[in-house]
Amino acid sequence: MQRRLKILTWHTHGSYLYYLTQAPHDFYVMSKPDRPPGYGGRCGHIPWGDNVIDMPVAEVKDQEFDLILFQDDDQYLKDQHQYLSEAQRRLPKIYIEHDTPREHPTDMPHPVDDPSVLLVHVTHFNRLMWNNGRTPTRVVEHGVLVPPGVAYRGDIARGLVVINNIATRGRRLGYDVFLQAKEKIPLDLVGMGALDAGGIGEIEHAQLPAFSAQYRFFFNPIRYTSLGLAVIEAMMIGMPIVGLATTEMSTVIDNGVSGYVDTNVEALIDHMQALNDDPQLARRLGEGARRYANERFHINRFVDDWNQAFHFVTN
Repeated sequence: MQRRLKILTWHTHGSYLYYLTQAPHDFYVMSKPDRPPGYGGRCGHIPWGDNVIDMPVAEVKDQEFDLILFQDDDQYLKDQHQYLSEAQRRLPKIYIEHDTPREHPTDMPHPVDDPSVLLVHVTHFNRLMWNNGRTPTRVVEHGVLVPPGVAYRGDIARGLVVINNIATRGRRLGYDVFLQAKEKIPLDLVGMGALDAGGIGEIEHAQLPAFSAQYRFFFNPIRYTSLGLAVIEAMMIGMPIVGLATTEMSTVIDNGVSGYVDTNVEALIDHMQALNDDPQLARRLGEGARRYANERFHINRFVDDWNQAFHFVTN
């Protein structure tokens, strides 16, 4: 049995933090009084467990921790020097890299270049593309939970797109691909900023699986980013997936088995139309998606992988 750890971290991606905190440790989450992005602490509509503790930045130096878990550049480059004591900065450290390299897809050096820090990538594609320098790396692929009793229905012959702020994030998140497909296929968009892009709006994380279950298929137009949790959550409830065959997505969806991926948008539009026309095809592919997601992205495997990473740096 691994000892229970006291882990200091940040509220960078709420849904990821929720799944991470299924691990049997205590997570102290940095917060500021006005709860700005990255410093929300224990906040919002996510059903946090008792092991998630709000940690005001002014009190951090007075606490004892076993591990520091960074989740973005400013936390590693600035916050640890501003909010952590000298002794705390000597604690074991892990940096979770959630994203693909932005400035250059293959040559961008990772900001962490330290043999004493463990750099954890959330996909193998991310680790492949980053120049990781001297920093040791490993991959912990996503794991998700699905609310009990939620299952795919697919009774609405429309596709669902789940992306935050797609209009302002532009081509990288496939805004133009979404608009191109929307001209021919009925698509609904949800997420932060969705109203600005002609979408429905934001759906609370806990309600999203049940909301998604009514749609015929899930469409992921993203060109270049890490593997979205929303894709995996949709697979887990039995939705067929249609998306671009880029980044880690090309290893997740098996054409004709769990959905369709392609770099040809017109071909994807044809597949979406076929799913709208044939509910039985959609159900069969959705079942294939559910089986594969349970094999690869089960929450127990995710927790086991994280426990191994925590053990590696603290022993």
